[in-house]
Amino acid sequence: MSGVGDEPFIAAVKPLVDAMGGEMIPPDEAGPDDVVLAWEGRDAVAVRLPQLADSLDHILAAMERRKGVPLADLDRRAKQEVVRILEARGAFSVRHGVETVASALGVSRFTVYNYLNREKGA
Repeated sequence: MSGVGDEPFIAAVKPLVDAMGGEMIPPDEAGPDDVVLAWEGRDAVAVRLPQLADSLDHILAAMERRKGVPLADLDRRAKQEVVRILEARGAFSVRHGVETVASALGVSRFTVYNYLNREKGA
């Protein structure tokens, strides 16, 4: 995937690609929706970005790792904070986003909508 001299660059961007749920591929295998990154004047690596629905799953998993417990085990205030963060990140613009978040939080869709409405009214 890399040529001589690309390894430090690829190592530097890998944590970012991993954090957003992307995949690093050889630049010559890049499709029209992939992002090709250049290093020292030549294509070093391509990044295949996840689909939005996959990104939401990745974001939820990362939030769960950060909290150290399943999101469903959080108290109501913490779940409201999760919904606030997810809304800021566009999670509810994804098809079935509310259902996905509700499932991860162990609450109903109605509860997620209540959290969202409470935030807008605050």
